[in-house]
Amino acid sequence: MGGFEGVVPALPTPMGANGAFNEDVFRKVVEFNIDSGVHGFWVAGGTGESVLLEDEENKAVAKAVVDQSAGRAKIIMHVGAPTTDRAAKLAEHAAKVGADALCCVPPFFYRRTDEEIAEHYRIVAAAADLPLFVYNLPSATGVEITPGMMQTIQDRVPQLKGLKHSAVTFANIRTFANMGLSCFVGSHRLMLPAMTVGACGCVDGPLSVWPEIWVGIWKAYQAGDWKDAMTLQEQGSVAYEKLGAAGGPFQALIKAALSVRLDVDCGDLRPPGLPLSDEQRAHIRNLMTTV
Repeated sequence: MGGFEGVVPALPTPMGANGAFNEDVFRKVVEFNIDSGVHGFWVAGGTGESVLLEDEENKAVAKAVVDQSAGRAKIIMHVGAPTTDRAAKLAEHAAKVGADALCCVPPFFYRRTDEEIAEHYRIVAAAADLPLFVYNLPSATGVEITPGMMQTIQDRVPQLKGLKHSAVTFANIRTFANMGLSCFVGSHRLMLPAMTVGACGCVDGPLSVWPEIWVGIWKAYQAGDWKDAMTLQEQGSVAYEKLGAAGGPFQALIKAALSVRLDVDCGDLRPPGLPLSDEQRAHIRNLMTTV
């Protein structure tokens, strides 16, 4: 298998009726996406309710996705945590079970200096000695990884491979690519335009629901078929717009849509997230029979 690129769904973390990680359903979601041709997985990130998982659950998710993928897809395991020690221990475990790379949000809640953030990443990466992807998600963490901060991290962390860029500064994709980093765009709606300025692919939750659409975009772009790529990009954007019309948290919509598509039960959000209403679920069931 090649490098880190292409269609990399951000996986949800299915929960059972008891609120615990549902490994059986998780494996079915993984297998469905592999069968659809995805290149890798972004595991236990924002879509996967990462900060709501216990550390032992994170480890169980890591072990399950590596086992189910069996080398057929690149596994980028999220190990972000508020403390450096916790993140490093999760990184060590991810390496032990066979993940291909790590991803990690910067330390959050307290505002940290660029030096502190870079040191956090240095320690986490050193614990596993795997390729490291920075998770640039300022809407959730309150920390934006700017090109200047990224340069500090790059100087400090030899394992740095790239990032998922989920900040609104689209032009920084080109800047990060020119720094020699593999930059995944974090918006399903921007996969095609992002690749034209240097993105190596896309990481996002909707890719897990309709992987064939984004795999089609990737293949068309690689073949130089702009018409097909643009048609599929619009199809994917519209599909999620219709799903989003149900209302409710992003992670809950992804779980509900996959539940209908695969005839499984991905469960509800972990508290404090609330279950979707019957009306919301009816909207999603109707949508998934037409898209």
